[in-house]
Amino acid sequence: MDGINQQQVEREAVRAQANREELGARIAQVVRADGTIQPIPGLYLSRASLPRERLPSVVEPSLCVIAQGSKEILMGNRRYRYDPYHYLLTTVQLPRVSQILEASPAQPYLSFRLELPPTLVGTVMAETGHTAAPERVDVSAVDVSSLNGELLDAIVRLVRLLDCPAEAKALMPLIMREIIYRLLVGDQGNRLRHTAILGGYTSSIARAVERLHQDFDQPLRIEQIAHDLGMSVSSFHHHFKAVTAMSPLQFQKQLRLQQARHLMLGENLDAASAAYRVGYQDASHFNREYKSLFGDPPMRDVQRLRETAKESAADEPARATLHSMLMPQM
Repeated sequence: MDGINQQQVEREAVRAQANREELGARIAQVVRADGTIQPIPGLYLSRASLPRERLPSVVEPSLCVIAQGSKEILMGNRRYRYDPYHYLLTTVQLPRVSQILEASPAQPYLSFRLELPPTLVGTVMAETGHTAAPERVDVSAVDVSSLNGELLDAIVRLVRLLDCPAEAKALMPLIMREIIYRLLVGDQGNRLRHTAILGGYTSSIARAVERLHQDFDQPLRIEQIAHDLGMSVSSFHHHFKAVTAMSPLQFQKQLRLQQARHLMLGENLDAASAAYRVGYQDASHFNREYKSLFGDPPMRDVQRLRETAKESAADEPARATLHSMLMPQM
């Protein structure tokens, strides 16, 4: 019996390795130059030929998988590192800082990110009977777990559909549901359920996060938000940080600075105009906080990004390269 089990384990290991190699090959075929593309709505594929500096971004609730290379995510004082043997799941729209650690021209970093719409997660929960409400506790919005063979197999089958547009319309919704089901029955099932179920502190914080995204350029009124959620100010601070790894003020600051960066790059605004658009009243304060997050003063950072885009534009338009630099890294 032990011999049979060992043979099964070996077969599954061989199959998983074949799937990892196929996933990498298919991503490399679709993304031929460094950058990020969205071949179909909600699916992002990325490639990088060199390790990168830390890059702040905002990411939707997503499943993130690496086919080749490795990456580290920083949220507040927490670090999450993952590679081809692990996946990262984010269940709330959060600002974060990411850094590609392993990549080379011979073995580029290759990654897959699939957005997980909460409404679809809720539908799959109802269809499969995974609707039991979790206990009223805080659940971090991000974590890393081992990537099992069943989940990896579903991901590979989803990417294969890029070569079969006629089949994708019928099969993609089914594979999307399968991926969500695999996540619900896996190590991070409770994290996904907390996001989709109304009730519990985590979903209250998710509503606060949505509100901060909508009103990021407005003065932060902690007392009003806490009151609207039925929490004391101290309780709101505690639960917000437990879920997002940041205080509400840190969260808003990252949103503002990242939006300002988009405005300077995408709309050619100067630093003072961008600062005002995102809610800053003091340009010098904006410059200090911008440099603290991005490493350079605003206009120097923007100039550096534009120069990098020109250097990378041999095989694609500079505007597209700039766009891919601003898209969230997986």
